[in-house]
Amino acid sequence: MPERKEFEELEDDDGGGGGDDSSASATAEDKVTSEQAEKAVWIKVLLETRIVQVSNEMGSRKRGQRSISPVQSVWSKTSGGRSIREVSFGELESKPVRHGSRGADSEGFSASYKEINDDDARLIYINDPDRTDEKFEFAGNSIRTGKYSILTFLPRNLFEQFHRVAYIYFLVIAILNQLPQLAVFGRGASIMPLAFVLLVTAIKDGYEDYRRHRSDKIENSRLAWALLNEQFQQIRWKDIRVGQIIKVSANETLPCDMLLLSTSDTTGVAYVQTTNLDGESNLKTRYAKQETQTKNVENEKISGLIKCEKPNRNIYGFQANMDIDGKRISLGPSNIILRGCELKNTEWAVGVAVYAGRETKAMLNNSGAPSKRSHLETRMNREIIFLSIFLVALCTIIMIPISLYISMELVRVGQAFFMIQDNRMYDRASNSRFQCRALNINEDLGQIKYVFSDKTGTLTENKMEFKCASIGGIDYSNAQDSTEDGQIGNSVQGGGQVLRPKMKVKVDPELLDLSKRKHTGEGKHVCDFFIALAACNTIVPITVETPDAAVNLIDYQGESPDEQALVYAAAAYGFMLIERTSGHIVIDIHGERQRFNVLGLHEFDSDRKRMSVILGCPDKTVKVFVKGADTSMFSVINRSLHLNMLKVIETHLHTYSSKGLRTLVIGMRELSPSEFEQWQSSYELASTALMGRAALLRKVASNIENHLTILGASGIEDKLQQGVPEAIESLRTAGIKVWVLTGDKQETAISIGYSSKLLTSKMTQIVINNNSKDSCRKSLQDALLMWKKLTTDSSATPGGSRTGLNEVALIIDGTSLVYILDTDLEEQLFELASKCDVVLCCRVAPLQKAGIVALIKNRTDDMTLAIGDGANDVSMIQMADVGIGISGQEGRQAVMASDFAMGQFRFLVPLLLVHGHWNYQRMSYMILYNFYRNAVFVLVLFWYVLFTSFTLTTAITDWSSVLFSVIYTSFPTIVVGILDKDLGRTSLIEHPQLYGAGQRQESYNRKLFWVTMLDTLWQSIASFFVPLLAYWGSNVDGSSLGDLWTLAVVIMVNIHLAMDVIRWYWITHAAIWGSIIATFICVLVIDVLPFLPGYWAFFHIAKTALFWLCLLCIMIGALLPRFLIKVFMQYYTPTDIQIAREAEKFNTSRASQGVQIEMNEIFDPPRR
Repeated sequence: MPERKEFEELEDDDGGGGGDDSSASATAEDKVTSEQAEKAVWIKVLLETRIVQVSNEMGSRKRGQRSISPVQSVWSKTSGGRSIREVSFGELESKPVRHGSRGADSEGFSASYKEINDDDARLIYINDPDRTDEKFEFAGNSIRTGKYSILTFLPRNLFEQFHRVAYIYFLVIAILNQLPQLAVFGRGASIMPLAFVLLVTAIKDGYEDYRRHRSDKIENSRLAWALLNEQFQQIRWKDIRVGQIIKVSANETLPCDMLLLSTSDTTGVAYVQTTNLDGESNLKTRYAKQETQTKNVENEKISGLIKCEKPNRNIYGFQANMDIDGKRISLGPSNIILRGCELKNTEWAVGVAVYAGRETKAMLNNSGAPSKRSHLETRMNREIIFLSIFLVALCTIIMIPISLYISMELVRVGQAFFMIQDNRMYDRASNSRFQCRALNINEDLGQIKYVFSDKTGTLTENKMEFKCASIGGIDYSNAQDSTEDGQIGNSVQGGGQVLRPKMKVKVDPELLDLSKRKHTGEGKHVCDFFIALAACNTIVPITVETPDAAVNLIDYQGESPDEQALVYAAAAYGFMLIERTSGHIVIDIHGERQRFNVLGLHEFDSDRKRMSVILGCPDKTVKVFVKGADTSMFSVINRSLHLNMLKVIETHLHTYSSKGLRTLVIGMRELSPSEFEQWQSSYELASTALMGRAALLRKVASNIENHLTILGASGIEDKLQQGVPEAIESLRTAGIKVWVLTGDKQETAISIGYSSKLLTSKMTQIVINNNSKDSCRKSLQDALLMWKKLTTDSSATPGGSRTGLNEVALIIDGTSLVYILDTDLEEQLFELASKCDVVLCCRVAPLQKAGIVALIKNRTDDMTLAIGDGANDVSMIQMADVGIGISGQEGRQAVMASDFAMGQFRFLVPLLLVHGHWNYQRMSYMILYNFYRNAVFVLVLFWYVLFTSFTLTTAITDWSSVLFSVIYTSFPTIVVGILDKDLGRTSLIEHPQLYGAGQRQESYNRKLFWVTMLDTLWQSIASFFVPLLAYWGSNVDGSSLGDLWTLAVVIMVNIHLAMDVIRWYWITHAAIWGSIIATFICVLVIDVLPFLPGYWAFFHIAKTALFWLCLLCIMIGALLPRFLIKVFMQYYTPTDIQIAREAEKFNTSRASQGVQIEMNEIFDPPRR
């Protein structure tokens, strides 16, 4: 549910806001007298009369809400050593809760709240699938995630593979080579490389699709209970039809999108886990309507008509009406359970299938992560186009290395293996290793310029811990200084067992002592505060057995880590939530169990930023407890009461926020009988409205949440993950700009920024918090002027430079972004943000996060990386060039949508600075080397064709031409691409500036490409003309010279590779020198086969000394110029990488002398 996520992110609102001081005219004495009289009347009404409800005629109401009957009894009973004081509000004591704001907010995600037209609706006849789908318009429940069928595999797979431009080129060359007039190689030899590549890729794609089909078959064959012939029978999932009644048992997965009809809970509540759907592991509640909850579908025939919206992807919205027993009932998201959810803590649930198969919301959202291609491969495609044009001028000879694609894929697999096996990226806390979910962008990790990070759960642990509270104007924040004995896990006795909270919380001794004095005025205030913490939530207490049979643990399950922390805190101070149903809760208050009837519950929504619960208390009063963000709460607090206390609490809140704590304000008000009756009737009308329901429910909630007495405020700590400050400092030193995009309040985000070293005291902060487009425009203009002024001042300073300029941090909130993104102000924001060293976006929505990433991605060639852990980070992760998911507390949806996944933010340092750098350097060199080794071979063929006047003959056999890229030279390329290291891990970590080589594209760029081609041209000339001149006028035939050219090129390209290898391993030696040996063996084998051309040619030429002299001269003539230029460049104009490499060689002596390595200054690349 989005409102819960919003609650976690937005509940820490800014302070401030006015209240209603209209009641200030009454004197304190008159008010007390009035309250006492009103209370007496209220008690009398409860004891002697029945409250009249406007909507009694409506019968059962939303989720079983019914009118209040007079109090039946006030009684005490003792059972099993437990004392329970209970007030029974007649039917209400066991009736479900009223989730007013849940409908308000979550239903707001649907298209609209208006009467659904028949043309825009799906009509479902309950328990009548034949009539429901009489026109066969609805999808069956069979799913298919496979891409291909037997008939479509070949054409579709080939179509997808030929999206690579090079493949089209290869195909054209192969076709031309089938024409005798244009043939250069044999017909089979020309088509074999392309056929091999296509075959390998097709086999891989086919196997992956086979696994998908196999998974689909297993899924479709699972069994479910469906109502057939008035009894439940097992059928396969794929046979379920829309309109059928389905029964699901505890811990089973929902086979389709199902509208709840009834559950094992008498109040119609069901608990579900949506991990498979949105990645969230906390339990969520769904409800059956009371009109259907009381029906037994096996014993009495149920029929009715459901009119719902057509299938859509919105997993948080659902709009429908149900006509049953002559009544029309409105339905919302809280009444539907989606396919893939698991039923938890509920014995069974019965519902009717409304969406099936590919029309379920889960399947409509199952589009997968967007396809991403590395920037290196994109740039490589441009070079291929240039080469294609060049080769057309050279009479169309194969020069583009088809083997390059296979080599790249194999190298990426090898790189991924070593990244996964890196123990420095292994998270012991979650027992998770690094995951490589996208193999085609490994090298992009070495070119990142921008990192966009979520805060909660990414920079922080998302393990909330209650740290302090401000109650009655007193700050209780000494828990951290308490002794170990103060770390109390409060326990209670019950049924011969001891119950303890699963998580312990440090307590403030003074506050703990005060909470026990509930008969004093101050103690009563504290008691109300902790009752609010224990009751105002949707937490479900679950009993967990321990090895000690006499002790059980209570595990508080809920949708929000904040709520869990607050409930655990209340339990630690003696207010332990023991039981929750939809109609009541039981709280053990210092050993005395008290039952509170839950008369209503308005959950958090993003408009109110509050949550409230209405309780029938044991003292026969009705109270509304409210908690929420400070701005939203201060606007509904009665400031005429305890004004001084309110100011003190505001001060405490500011202190908590400055420490990086997440804050909530707690308030309460006692309701009079008339107020409660007015709320109940208003709620009934709003919840059954068919038009404008969301707005009406919000209005009902807002009307009851006013004139509150402030109880206090809480501070919850979300600790930074280990190593976050050091990681951010390393990334920034590497020239990577780190932007934090969070839903938290500004003060909290800034505090985390300082503690994480994202912000420093020397930074100039530019803050943009505006509520209109015009004010945003002015703020952006002023900010740009400020930046220019800072630049001018820095330049005017003697020795001033960009590095001497004060660093600038931009802090902007989500409200401002509403008026900036997708408007003409975007360009100004980009101009400002790109000049800032740090950007901190507060209170941003998920789509705004993606918008910020797109702001940079669409305007620069800089590589972007987004990292997050929650479902609200998915759009940002998918928008960025590289998306990383954190396996955190908020589920796995971020991981499932990511390219890479890991357990901690700090792992970004070894991932980018080490593996990213290695991957980029290796892949860049491998691409250039592949172009070189193939081009030099092809140019030798070209010189031969040129000197034979294009006679269409060739000196090199077809088999040697094919084996050149398959056996002779491919294996060394792959080994070096996987294992070679230009620098060691220690150097890369200690000197993050070295990462700038990838950002500046030093290892692969157009200039380097054409320099390589010039070197290739020279080496091909040396390789061809040295043998040609040496044997000029001799009787050596073309086949013998062809063998010499083949061996010369193979030896030359392998020695060329050996000259560039930095780290030698035994497998590197075996690959390089073994390839040369393998080439000799293959040439020998080819030449001893009489049915192949060139029979015995090698033996004719190799027996002379001139043959071996030619090989030596070719090596010297071809490689010596390259060697000399390389030495000259490294000696006189060394790069940072080369300097650091030399430092590694003399690491011991340099360390002893304390020599520092000076790196080049990092500049931003030019914008486009």
